[in-house]
Amino acid sequence: MRAKGTQIRTSDMTPEHASQLNAQVCALAPVIPVLVIDDASAAENLAKALVAGGLPALEVTLRTPAALEAIAIMAGVKGGVVGAGTLLTDKDVEAAKAAGATFGVSPGATDRLLDACEANDLPLLAGTASPSDIMRLLERGYSVAKFFPAEVNGGVPALKAMGAPLPQMSFCPTGGISLKNARDYLALPNVLCVGGSWVAPAAMVRDGDWAGITALAAEAAALPR
Repeated sequence: MRAKGTQIRTSDMTPEHASQLNAQVCALAPVIPVLVIDDASAAENLAKALVAGGLPALEVTLRTPAALEAIAIMAGVKGGVVGAGTLLTDKDVEAAKAAGATFGVSPGATDRLLDACEANDLPLLAGTASPSDIMRLLERGYSVAKFFPAEVNGGVPALKAMGAPLPQMSFCPTGGISLKNARDYLALPNVLCVGGSWVAPAAMVRDGDWAGITALAAEAAALPR
């Protein structure tokens, strides 16, 4: 762990350890909510609602000005495990870690981003979309990754096909996944969990319908895998 405001340092976080930690996060529930938060004042209630429904692992995407504050608030919610999504640069990694994120998620992977996550003790669920992406991560030592955007990149058939020559990699597919098709992904042997935004609709968050969000979370938490 590093203190706020310090420089990136060399750490003991290896790709293998990062993959173990990410596998533990993925094992918490069948679904990781992917959250775009516009108002940080809703963060605590949103996190509590999702955790109460059985979805403790939460991904807050760094797509809004409120994201880092929301991560800091959610990090204090009992039972929650909060990660930062849409990590693109080393500065994103530093800011996410300082805010309290315990794992990171990215749409793709670069050496610089992977270096920053390893140096900052932040296990990264790096995005992949092709066999070459997967092979690069495997070569570096990663065995758990994100498949994104899942539906656009062939969905269940693509993951099934890539699982044959590349069985070493396990996935959290994200992008275009809903309650309707989540079961098909979760049935694959190389899928640990899925990521989706359907469990926290923007209208429900805006209206403060926490009971409704808890109900959606419970439905998602009951998905078989």
